[in-house]
Amino acid sequence: MKVNYYPINEAAAKLSKEMSSFSDYITGTATANYHLMIDNAAVQVEAAKKNVDPEYYGKIDAMFDRYAKKLADYINRDNEIGTRCPSVMIAGASNFPVRKKEKQIAAWRRNAEYYEMLQKYLQKILSIGSGGISSDDARAAEKLEVKLKDLQQQQELMKSVNAYYRKHKTLEGCPGISAETAERIKSSISNCYNRNTPPFEAWQLSNNNANIRRIKNRIEQLKAISAMTSDGWVFNGGRVELNKDANRIQLFYDEKPDADIRANLKSHGFRWAPSYGAWQRMLNENGIYAAKEVTKN
Repeated sequence: MKVNYYPINEAAAKLSKEMSSFSDYITGTATANYHLMIDNAAVQVEAAKKNVDPEYYGKIDAMFDRYAKKLADYINRDNEIGTRCPSVMIAGASNFPVRKKEKQIAAWRRNAEYYEMLQKYLQKILSIGSGGISSDDARAAEKLEVKLKDLQQQQELMKSVNAYYRKHKTLEGCPGISAETAERIKSSISNCYNRNTPPFEAWQLSNNNANIRRIKNRIEQLKAISAMTSDGWVFNGGRVELNKDANRIQLFYDEKPDADIRANLKSHGFRWAPSYGAWQRMLNENGIYAAKEVTKN
């Protein structure tokens, strides 16, 4: 995959550093850190592309290029904000522009929110071609098992790459990544101020691990529903059915429920299904709990 890097304003990075620290700025540090962030993301994208149809490659590459540009915009904006007001350590407490500093901090917070949006955008890129897996799908559990395996492999890849780098201080010959990618990361790390930075940061491992836990929970829920032996229960004025084929929990009333009951059903996530003549919602633990709540005597 061809990776494009976008310009980083080194002058702004240098001035921002000087306005917040007494240590000297090493020319090229901001650019090198940006390249390393892009290279780390590229490794994940390359791994994700192996699991999808090649027809998606063009879309993935185009979106990744936009991500690279947006990340450069974020870094440049962050450094520009840093030039607006010096730290009290540099300027001194006498006549310090407190209001100006407050505005600067607020701007940094907004830019941090932009960064969070970028990470969600990256996750969207990584999910292209895999599609969301609906619980309605008869093969949902099977598909989720495949997705879980892919996420676990990505987790192990990131951990092994970090471990290899910590041990060898290089990615040359590292299993699981291409020589081209290893060379890009090597070039970026060599220009970084902190050369001990691992290729994959803690937040990347943490986010992927959270996705693994989420998928595991969904699989457990689907298996629990599949193992249910009960078909439902009777309540005063109707019955509840666990329709596993439709993956719905359904409420059948002997007579049309009044307005208050209908409002209560809707507030608990139930919707009228004319094709079944029932009020229904997704068959899961939350759905069963909701059915018990609305059918209380």
